Amino acid sequence: MTDPRLYTLRNWLKGLKPSWQLDLETLDSASADASFRRYFRIKSQNLDFGTLIVMDAPPQHEPLNAFIRVDFLLAEAGLNVPHILEENVTEGFLLLNDLGNETYLSALNENTADHLYQDAIQALVKMQLASKPDVLPNYDAALLQRELDLFPEWYLKKHLQIKLSETQNALIKNAFELIIQNNLAQAKVYVHRDYHSRNLMVTEKNNPGVLDFQDAVYGPITYDAASLWRDAYIAWPEERVLDWVIKFWEEGRKTGLPMPTDFGQFYRDFEWMGLQRHLKVLGIFARLSHRDGKDGYLKDIPLVLEYAIATAHRYIELKPLARLLESTRVRQDV
Repeated sequence: MTDPRLYTLRNWLKGLKPSWQLDLETLDSASADASFRRYFRIKSQNLDFGTLIVMDAPPQHEPLNAFIRVDFLLAEAGLNVPHILEENVTEGFLLLNDLGNETYLSALNENTADHLYQDAIQALVKMQLASKPDVLPNYDAALLQRELDLFPEWYLKKHLQIKLSETQNALIKNAFELIIQNNLAQAKVYVHRDYHSRNLMVTEKNNPGVLDFQDAVYGPITYDAASLWRDAYIAWPEERVLDWVIKFWEEGRKTGLPMPTDFGQFYRDFEWMGLQRHLKVLGIFARLSHRDGKDGYLKDIPLVLEYAIATAHRYIELKPLARLLESTRVRQDV
């Protein structure tokens, strides 16, 4: 199959070869993500670089402006994000420094988790301390609602083929209103929006390397913590999660972040924000399969579903949602 974008990309790299001493023959796939973006790794004959990363983001689907803007924003905050070495916004290409290929997901285990998550807390606090209103898009009620709507549309109706009754629709609507009400009441900071083990890289200096931040917004302070410790790709015992969230809350309070004085309130916010994310992710994983032909995410649905059920069961107002979620377990075919 021909790949016209790859041909265009190679031509662009030819023009950069003298500046960066690129070895064009070494261009190789590095990774792809859930969007239209994909990444390549290429060797440089300049030993100061070793390898570099090339991002391919088709402009009609993934314009680069947001990535570039947030990259500079997070770099100014002190986070270890890719340095943009060359850009071609018109055609949708970036040349970046290489943050390595060891993700948190591959490195996390019983022995490494405390250290790695402590570094992730430090980076998250740095980002949140840099927060200012009217810089990033607002994580407002409309966006929270659009994300939640992915759950009935793609997970319940499309993936599980469930025809919802009027009672079930009303139940979902009521739960969504309660969740959004909680989310909007939280203090607002910069939100990475995908701050989890696949987007954090283990680096020797200024760990972690932070990727996939182009969808960053200004919103609830617990969102990235929920992404990190209620991760769709790795699960931990509840007591360890509680300990890490306490450490984050304590660090935030110490540095002046707008954390609630009562940890119980903060943990409730963390759970309700996590539930919003779990419901969204169930919809996204189903959509990736049915619309985009990316079935690999279906295997991660059971863990996300269990998170959502456990959280909803802990709050009396969300018990009806918990029962609805439980009823979908038997229809899972993944």
